[in-house]
Amino acid sequence: MKKVLLLIFCFTYIPINTCFGNEIDSLLKVLDKTISNRPQYASEKISKINTLKSKLIDNLPLEEEYHINEGIIAEYESFICDSAITYINKNIIISEKLSNPELISQSRLRYSFVLSLSGLFTEALEVLNTIKLEGLSLDMKFMYCWTYIRYYGNLIKYTDDSKYRIKYLEEERHYRDTIMSFLDKSSEMYLKEEAFKLQDERRYQEAYKILADIFSQQEPYTHSYAMAAMSLAIVHGNLKNTEQEEKYLILASITDTRLAVKENEALLALAINLYEKGDVDRAYTYIKAALDDANFYNSRFRNTIIARVQPIIEDTYLQKIEQQKQNLRTYAVLTSLFVVILIIALYFIYRQIKIVSRARKSLKTMNQQLSDVNKSLDEANLIKEKYIGYFMNQCAVYIDQLDDYRKNVNRKIKAGQIDDLYKLTSSTRGLEKNVEELYETFDKAFFKIYPDFVEKFNALLKEDERYKLEKGQLNTELRIFALIRLGITDVNQIAVFLRYSMQTIYNYKSKVKGKAIESENFEEEVRKIGTFS
Repeated sequence: MKKVLLLIFCFTYIPINTCFGNEIDSLLKVLDKTISNRPQYASEKISKINTLKSKLIDNLPLEEEYHINEGIIAEYESFICDSAITYINKNIIISEKLSNPELISQSRLRYSFVLSLSGLFTEALEVLNTIKLEGLSLDMKFMYCWTYIRYYGNLIKYTDDSKYRIKYLEEERHYRDTIMSFLDKSSEMYLKEEAFKLQDERRYQEAYKILADIFSQQEPYTHSYAMAAMSLAIVHGNLKNTEQEEKYLILASITDTRLAVKENEALLALAINLYEKGDVDRAYTYIKAALDDANFYNSRFRNTIIARVQPIIEDTYLQKIEQQKQNLRTYAVLTSLFVVILIIALYFIYRQIKIVSRARKSLKTMNQQLSDVNKSLDEANLIKEKYIGYFMNQCAVYIDQLDDYRKNVNRKIKAGQIDDLYKLTSSTRGLEKNVEELYETFDKAFFKIYPDFVEKFNALLKEDERYKLEKGQLNTELRIFALIRLGITDVNQIAVFLRYSMQTIYNYKSKVKGKAIESENFEEEVRKIGTFS
């Protein structure tokens, strides 16, 4: 179902012919368009917030006002930090008026969470210290531990000191263990925390299985979908699956941007990822957008993190621009040099034309002299005339014989229906049919040798990436690896046989390897299919 939604998304935002090409490039184009529409998404968010604010009429019961404020806070929480704090403080006052300990704790925890997002860690901890775990309801205990986890998680990203980093990691693990002790082991929240714990223990493959299952259950393009995609990107990064890491960072960035999330971690991570890949232009665009979002949100924390990498990316980008300018100057000098050379060449051509003109005049004079000489040869030509006449007569005979031969050949061709044969040989339909029959014969012969090839091949792929045969025939991707199984490893030979370019064959191979459970030794495993142990 998730793959179908992704295809629909591609058809909506990018041309059809690119959707089945390079998935990463297609998603990056979607993200580029999404980023260009950021003002529209921000406007939609503000409109939604204003709708909620319009419900805050005079003489509203405090409980109802509190819950409306909660909705406004939820919208502001990842949009504008200061506005979120304003409404949280209103709810703190309301909860105190209602003398409701649960609402007081809830509002203070929200307050601490937003303060830590904005980089006010000291203030966030002061608020947390006013709340005691004992006596809280189970829901508030969850929120209490989760707020501490996010608090220390942000501190880990913020600090450069390894000593404090270790301390914060220990605190984060402590609160993760605490919250897991309260949770049902089958709940999504428990599974998420378990996945994070497994990553701390470097058990990345186990963590991936949990996070992939959680991601598959999220509704696309919601906040939970973005968070699940970001979690998958992190685990793929730890597994060194760079393409998958980039893919999920892009999905998270697209979703966060469309939801007008200004506290956007994914876009910053993607900018760094692309910079390391060498895509400086996009890295510069994305980190600039991330910085604009951080400034809009008023996040001191995010600004500090961006400040560590943004100058490096910007400097590289400016160097690239300067290099392009230098190249343009070089091209301008070379072009000018070519123009000078061309002018010199034209001058010499003009001189040669003058020389040729004088030579023509000399030749005309010589021709006149030759004409005079020819007149003196007329007498000798009379002697040769009869020999020339004989030669011409023989030529006429040969021409008649050749003409008779031509007519004879034409009659034989007509009798043999050569025209139909010509039409047949000039048509490509016969060639296409022969190619189809060749591939059908190849597939049938291959299946006689390796009847379970597709089944064994699919076992090497991720479950949702496996192939199904259509009309009992191999598709192009399977046929490439069938040739490899037969021992044909020369990409040029494969390309000639399948009537594709070598680059297309490389693209198909890379695409299939991206679907593999273990891509490193994938071709070696394919060659083992059907062998005896």
